[in-house]
Amino acid sequence: MMKAMLSIRPEYVDRILAGEKTYEYRRRLFKKPDVDAILIYCTSPQSAVVGEAAIESILESTPQELWDSTNKYAGIDYESFMDYFKGVTTAYAIKLGEVLKFDTPRPIEDYAPAVKRAPQSFVYVD
Repeated sequence: MMKAMLSIRPEYVDRILAGEKTYEYRRRLFKKPDVDAILIYCTSPQSAVVGEAAIESILESTPQELWDSTNKYAGIDYESFMDYFKGVTTAYAIKLGEVLKFDTPRPIEDYAPAVKRAPQSFVYVD
């Protein structure tokens, strides 16, 4: 079982934990095929790992097609979505399954030595 830690902005983390956002969008995706869960690293000001989510599936398409098929649970507005994918022809949506919110947020140091600092996009965690 392989996990990837993803840096996610606080407003999106809140929506994921509330069950309103069930897709996490990415411009780049994991190269390792066996990633089956994500660790949710909430960026500043919290700067901590706040939960974990199973990966149900991963969609790959053009940004517009991805929006058309996922926007009901995007947790982001159209303009912000398209701005994020500006200049790319391939977009990815990670369909989140069961989400576990940690009772106490965990500092990044808990994941050393695999994780040395907050991931720019994502980092693998065994």
